[in-house]
This record gives sequence, structure tokens and C-alpha cells, in this order.
Amino acid sequence: MEVGTALAHLALGLQVALSWQNLAAALAGATLGTLIGVLPGLGPVATMAMLLPSVYAMDATAALIMLAGIFYGAQYGGSTTSILLNVPGEASSVMTAVDGHAMARQGRAGVALAVAALGSFVAGTVGTAVVALLAAPLSAVALTFGPRENFALLLFGLVSSVVLVRGSLLKGGIMLLGMLLGQVNTDRISGVARYSMGWVELTDGIGVVVVAMGVFGIAELVLSVGHAGSTRPPSVHPAAAVWPTRQDWAQAWPAVLRGTMVGTLLGLKPGSGPVMASFMAYALEKKCAGVRGEPAMGNGNLRGVAAPEAANNAAAQVSFIPMLTLGIPTGPVMAMLVAALMIKGIAPGPQVMTGNPELFWGLIASMWVGNLMLLVLNLPLVGLWASLLRVPYRLLYPAILAFSSIGLYSVNNMGFEVVLGALFGLLGVVLRRLGNDMAPLVLGFVLGVPIEENLRRSLLLSHGDWSTLWSRPLAAILLVTTLALVVGVAWSRARGARAGPQARRH
Repeated sequence: MEVGTALAHLALGLQVALSWQNLAAALAGATLGTLIGVLPGLGPVATMAMLLPSVYAMDATAALIMLAGIFYGAQYGGSTTSILLNVPGEASSVMTAVDGHAMARQGRAGVALAVAALGSFVAGTVGTAVVALLAAPLSAVALTFGPRENFALLLFGLVSSVVLVRGSLLKGGIMLLGMLLGQVNTDRISGVARYSMGWVELTDGIGVVVVAMGVFGIAELVLSVGHAGSTRPPSVHPAAAVWPTRQDWAQAWPAVLRGTMVGTLLGLKPGSGPVMASFMAYALEKKCAGVRGEPAMGNGNLRGVAAPEAANNAAAQVSFIPMLTLGIPTGPVMAMLVAALMIKGIAPGPQVMTGNPELFWGLIASMWVGNLMLLVLNLPLVGLWASLLRVPYRLLYPAILAFSSIGLYSVNNMGFEVVLGALFGLLGVVLRRLGNDMAPLVLGFVLGVPIEENLRRSLLLSHGDWSTLWSRPLAAILLVTTLALVVGVAWSRARGARAGPQARRH
């Protein structure tokens, strides 16, 4: 698409998005999205599902703008409790908790929150521009991915995430545990329940929110319960600074740009979206770590906040492309937007761009307007959110536990998931006591099922011929890159192991 044509379309979109009805819809969606992102467990899918009946009474453009605002607003809000309390409000905020909460313990919660908000705005703006300029051609590229390419891409993401694990490679086995837990579900190919042990509640699988809130949020509460009588856990300090320094910006901007790039690429892929984008962006930053004077990743490095927050917001914006241009929902959130279109009698697909240009370009322009609203909403509240650390922990502890329980129940309106979250909390306590990171567990859980499904589909299509996995150029390149990464990591560790005894002899 020519730049001049794109600018003309964006001008039309801004004219639509800046009407008072659509501005009100964008503000309502962004505010509600931020709220549900802050509240653990109550995700955008459930909220959008509850609001679908209201679409009947709304203009189609305003309805879609509001629902879209809930989605990307939740990406903003999810960082707040991740940073302050180590309770990921959204699954896409799991990686933000690793360094963000470490910064909160060092009295830099305000800095982490401000960088998360500004990084999200930059990524959202870039994502909106990508949607406006490259929607049609990028959708065509995404359609070239078959089961083989999807398998190779997901396998590359899983292997590269080994760099998330601190310490021995044997601790990377925690990722395998996550993959095994992901097998508790109903097989999508055969329709047979697997490993449900007769429990009807497990036939739909274990939700990623349940796992993330258990091993991160509830485990954090249990580990801190011995300090509930004090003002706050001894490792957490009130925010000393709210606004980032010039040095902070210099550290954060390259990570924001890299995270935006990762999120833009992965946002196109069905099933990837913000969750995988945040993990991959964090893994990339870990590879780029080692700058003198910076904390190690996982110990309060600002890049560990900036990159995943930029990635999940860029992916959230770009994931609109297949839905808007082809009518293909890339996840449950996009399925809700397709449902909203159908409620208003609009068939999703390429004809939306030509038959309803006001709706199409108004929705795209509203993404930039909504991101600006989110920045205005969130930045003034950084000091307020950071002041939560001043609340006596004996009051904060039961409040967090109550919100976590409500969030877990609200996912599927089942008390069973509250119990399951508590069990995962205990598992998280045990594993963390043994010195394990929890991020690889969640990543293995998220990627295990799609890796298995795409592998099986590839083999079914080829009648069991394994060579089909590298029969297409893109899949072959991804698999070779994955193999090179494994060999490189093994070689560097072997050299380090040989250098250790030599250093001790000298």
C-alpha cells in the first residue's frame, strides 16, 4: 500500500475515531481494560464476553473500538500487579514480574511502572502504524505458515528460552514439567480426554492464568507469610523514585525497540500473540545482557521490564491484522471481535476494508487514540500505584489473596480452579525453595500443546514422513537455527566447564 494512500485512510480513520461517541467508547474500553489487567485473573476474554450483549444497542464502530480498548488496555494494566506484588494480572505480564518485582524490592517500583507505560505506548504506536501500512501483505505472509513452519517457529521459541534459566541446565527440566502439565486436556485431533483422571473439570485443560497466578502470585504470598506482621516484607521498600533518569531511558529504549520488533513479528501468528511475544522478547534481552554497570537479568534490570511490555503491546495491536483483513481470529479475543461484527450483520473478511472503510480505518485510528489515553491514564497514577508498597503487609496479604481467589473463580466460574491455583501455589513454593525459576515452567506450559499439535498435523499430512518437517525452506531455516542455538549453548558451557579447573589450578 502506498504511503499517501495509507495517510489518506488514516485521516478518514481519525475523523471517525475523534467523534465524541467513539472517543467515549475508546475511553471506556481503555479504562475498563486497565482495571481488569490490574485485577488478577479477570482477563479481557471474559470481560468482552460479558459485554457482547451490549453490542446490539451500540453503533458497530463504537462497539469494536470499546472491545479493542479492553484488549490492549489489559496489556497495560497487567504490568502493575506484576511489578508491585509479583502477581501477574495477565499471562502476558509473567515476564514483567521477573525483573519488575525485583526493582520494586529495590525501591524502584515507580521507575519500572513509568517505563512499562511509556514502552507500551511506543510499541502500541508502532503496532498501529504496522497495521495501517502493512495489513494486507503481512496477512498474506502469515497465511504461508503451515503446520511445519508453526512447529519449527514454536520449537525455536522453546529452545531459545533455555537462556531464561539461571544456573544448571538440569534446572531447565522444569520446562518439561510445564509441557507435561499442558497435556492435561482433550486432544484436539482425536477428541479424547487425556490425563484428566476422571475429573470433568480437567477435560478442558488447565488455564494458563491458573498456573501463572499459582506459581507466581500465590507462591509469593506463601513465601512472605512469615513477615505478615511487619509493615512490608523485608526485601520490599517503598518507591524512592517515580520518574526514570536519563540513564534509565538510555538503558530502556533499545530494549523497547527490540521488544516492539519481536511483538510485531509474533503478533501475526495464530496462537502466539502477547504471551509468546513477551517470553521471546525477554529471551532476546537475556542474550543482549552483560552491559557493564547493569544488574543481571532477573535481579532488577530495567530492560527486563521494557522489552516484554513493549512486545506484548505490539503483538496485541498487530494481532488485529488477520482478523481485520481475512476474517481469521488468531485467538479468543479476536474471536470475540468477529462475534461482535457478526452481531451487527457485518461479515468479517477482506470486504470489511472496502465495504465498511469508516469502521475499518476508524478502528485502526482508535488504537493510537486509545494508547494515548492509556498513557495519560497510567502515568499520573504511577506514584499512586507505587504507594501500595507503603500499605502494611498484614493488610495487603489478605487483600491480594482475596483478589487472586476472585480472579481465579471468574475465569470459568468454577471453585475447582481456585483449589487448583492453590495447589500450583504450593508447587511454586517447593520449586522456588529448590532454586528453580518459574518462567520456564509457564513457557513450557504455553508452548507445549501447540508444538505437539503442529508436529502431529505435519506428520498426518505426510503420512508419517518425518522429512516433511524440513521440506520447506522457511521451516528448514528455523530448524537449522534452533540446532545451531543448541550446539552454541552446549559449546559455550563446555568451554566454561574446561576453563573452571584450569583457573583453579592457576
